[in-house]
Amino acid sequence: MTLEAIKYSRGKLSILDQLLLPLQTEYIEVKNTNDGWQVIKKMQVRGAPAIAIVGCLSLAVEMLKTDFTSSEKLGNFICEKLDYLVTARPTAVNMGSSAVLFKQRVTTLLENGDLAVEDFKMTIIKEIEKMLLSDRSDNIALAKYGAGDIMERCSHNKACVLTHCNTGSLATAGYGTALGVIRALHEDGNLDHAYCTETRPYNQGARLTAYELVYEKIPATLICDSMAAMLMERKKISAVVVGADRVVANGDTANKIGTYQLAISAKYHNVLFYVACPTTSYDSSKQTGADIIIEERPAEELTKIQNVPIAAPGIHCWNPAFDVTPAELITGGIITEHGVFKPSELQSKLEPILNKTVL
Repeated sequence: MTLEAIKYSRGKLSILDQLLLPLQTEYIEVKNTNDGWQVIKKMQVRGAPAIAIVGCLSLAVEMLKTDFTSSEKLGNFICEKLDYLVTARPTAVNMGSSAVLFKQRVTTLLENGDLAVEDFKMTIIKEIEKMLLSDRSDNIALAKYGAGDIMERCSHNKACVLTHCNTGSLATAGYGTALGVIRALHEDGNLDHAYCTETRPYNQGARLTAYELVYEKIPATLICDSMAAMLMERKKISAVVVGADRVVANGDTANKIGTYQLAISAKYHNVLFYVACPTTSYDSSKQTGADIIIEERPAEELTKIQNVPIAAPGIHCWNPAFDVTPAELITGGIITEHGVFKPSELQSKLEPILNKTVL
């Protein structure tokens, strides 16, 4: 049974506090969009898909508990809260894309003008709730495509895979993206070993990915971020599989800081490099990675671990939370729930599919 990072029933939302893992398992109740914004900003919930799901569900919970005198006031409320939620962490595209889609939906419902206020409210709430189920099913499809592609190109009977940050059940509605690919390989008996980086400065790999791998009884080893190149040289690594906070039209990918250097090392060592990207993390509005806003985090994340100082007092810090991997370094491909694509063909393959998608 996979971990449940998001617990939801209509009108009630709680999230697993990922800052306390792996030593404590504690859920936080999210009662409104302010709570949603806070748990996203503090990284008590993280991972691009989970950020959007929790943000939108926090809106659903608040809407259910709030009375509105007109559809116009309800529509304004929804749009204002969505804009607010997007500001919590701007680099991951999922929350922004969800905000755009639901604001468009609000406009359509208002133009139709034939829904009572409560019906309007419940229509939006039900559509937000669908995000949980669709995210999990998309993850499973993506994972199967990724695992299949790796095995088709793997020179050994079983694959050894390196991953970075956390992209499993804790970062999604369930199953996971890049870690989902590892899970699928393991379920099919095709995984020899998984390696995960510690992922400084927030240690999502050491705290969260390692936790999931142990929980799932997947054969795995933790390494320091600085050991990745030597791992590729000394071990028979079949592929590096990472997640994505945003993939733009040309295939450039924003992901957790440290991804870029892994891609460079993989290219040098002739190791396939894959990006696991559900279409909710694809952003066709931006042409290259130069257009992506990179979030910078507080210095304390570098200088302290669990509030214990580990750096010389007074040292200056630069703490970008993400980096951008150029498309040409993504040698394995970009894994989606619709298949595995070369970065150069991503736009032509996905645009027809996405143009057919409606809320």
